[in-house]
Amino acid sequence: MSAPRQLDVATVDAIDVHAHVEVDGHGHMSLPEEFVEASSKYFAADRRAPSLPEIAEYYRERRTAAVVFTVDIEAATGHAALSNEEIADAAAEHGDVLIPFASVDPAKGRAGARRFRELVEQRGMRGIKFHPSLQEFAPNDRSAYPLLEVAQELGVPALFHTGQTGIGAGLPGGGGVRLSLSNPMLLDDVAVDFPDLTIIMAHPSFPWQDEALAVATHKPKVYIDLSGWSPKYFPPQLVRYANTLLQDKVLFGSDYPLITPDRWRADFEQLDIKDHVRPKILKDNAVRALGLDREKNR
Repeated sequence: MSAPRQLDVATVDAIDVHAHVEVDGHGHMSLPEEFVEASSKYFAADRRAPSLPEIAEYYRERRTAAVVFTVDIEAATGHAALSNEEIADAAAEHGDVLIPFASVDPAKGRAGARRFRELVEQRGMRGIKFHPSLQEFAPNDRSAYPLLEVAQELGVPALFHTGQTGIGAGLPGGGGVRLSLSNPMLLDDVAVDFPDLTIIMAHPSFPWQDEALAVATHKPKVYIDLSGWSPKYFPPQLVRYANTLLQDKVLFGSDYPLITPDRWRADFEQLDIKDHVRPKILKDNAVRALGLDREKNR
């Protein structure tokens, strides 16, 4: 058996910090059927759900590394989550391009926190992903704090969905999804309570873009990923801050497979971003946020 591949940041041109694993090796989807259909319609995307080896090959062809994750929404929906262990094992096989994040529903409490510790220490998970609106918790209501305590202790980032979501869009009552739980201002409390935790706020946070900019500007360990939107639709204040005050704290993310890195980067090329800032957004800031620079120096 060949040794697992290792990521060498010098060999990749970019790091996509936001790629979804939507199906496991048995064909089980990460979301209930009605949510899959609603999000596909919202993004005008096909419903192709690539396997983890296919995701790895896709990114390898583009000289790009990708943070990959699912979202555990079992407590809120009854829908069984994809296996973190399966994701971790596949990412280990394709470690030259895949960076796995765990997802553990905050409703699983201290047991979930123990499992998350094992996933990091024994299975090589490199962070944790939350979707407050789907998991039905407010980031500052302390339900996720046992998980965040582990993340801070082990020095791995926490990635939080912020802003509106295409999941549930158009369904009666939005499929029961509460947008208010993904207001980025709720993460300001988390950043105060966990000052050494790296927090990544996912997406341009419509309709709370200014709140996200305020939190990222004020709290030194808070970053913003730019996934889920084509760059041609970025709010002007986001572009302005990305070019100036937050040039070291914004990250390339696509939202693959709903938005592909190819489409995102083509539109990013047309965006009015300073030449010296582009490589920071595409790769350098992620190296620091994900702790890949610390690994290089070990």
